[in-house]
Amino acid sequence: MRSTRRGMLTTALAMPAIARAQGATWRPDRQITMIVAYAAGGGTDTAARTIARFMEKDLGQPVVVLNRPGAGGEIGFSELARARPDGYTIGFINTPSIVTVPIERRARFKLDDFALIANIVDDPGGLWVMNDSPYRDFQSLLAAARAQPGTIGYGTTGIGSDDHLAILAIERATNTSFLHIPFAGSAQVKQNLMSRAIPLAVMNMAEGINEWQQGVIRPLAQMGETRWEPAAAVPTLREMGVNVVEGSMRGMAAPAGMAPEVMERLALSVRRTVDDSDFQALARTQNLPLRFLGPEAYRTELVALRTRYEALWALHPWRE
Repeated sequence: MRSTRRGMLTTALAMPAIARAQGATWRPDRQITMIVAYAAGGGTDTAARTIARFMEKDLGQPVVVLNRPGAGGEIGFSELARARPDGYTIGFINTPSIVTVPIERRARFKLDDFALIANIVDDPGGLWVMNDSPYRDFQSLLAAARAQPGTIGYGTTGIGSDDHLAILAIERATNTSFLHIPFAGSAQVKQNLMSRAIPLAVMNMAEGINEWQQGVIRPLAQMGETRWEPAAAVPTLREMGVNVVEGSMRGMAAPAGMAPEVMERLALSVRRTVDDSDFQALARTQNLPLRFLGPEAYRTELVALRTRYEALWALHPWRE
């Protein structure tokens, strides 16, 4: 009987938390806007639009994606930070830009301006060339860069992006020099690679895998700690003796100051989306590397990243 009473007490104490988690205290009654700080058509935008479809089914209101690209994410992130914290404006945020932009310049936002709802995707970086590129592997790319320092152009999503920081780390580790060409989003990076305007694209692995499967482009290396399963044939930089690990976490945030019940309901909606078998099937189709983190775990991860990049900035500022 004692254990039964203890179980009943535990259940009773848990009921308020369960009620809150079920979103009983807040229900949106109009459209929700999801700000994406990168151009339409890129990996971030594609993931955001897929998630928005499932969230609007769960929340019972339209979730409309609004692209605000530019300045390495600062335009969109700043608009999100300045929005009313009422739950009707949320946004997709990316690492490292969400923490590096305020380190490198006087940005109009900082990490503490956001309520972190959940992380959803963790996509390793990659080095991409056209299928017929003379750079057959990572070593031949390095050899060409040493022979012609500062002449091989590489596209990224901006100064301080994971793509940009990855190449800077590669340059330091391999005594090479490349030419940086920033764009507003990964869709433009890929388009310029495929139009042969640039010889090298630095994009996350999920952003190039479809064209790779079609035989149009190919990866020279990936930048995860281990090989991402859909690209298991592609070596990591670490395997090739270059200790560089980079990628982009993509998750959901809102302006700081939201009421707890609004935060709980939005976090629950993201959790339900990631757990949805239909969403998981679409994520596999889109080659999205899922990694769910709840609000507290997500904040812990981003604060640790901020500390890491602050230390890197003190040693090697990445201004151009």
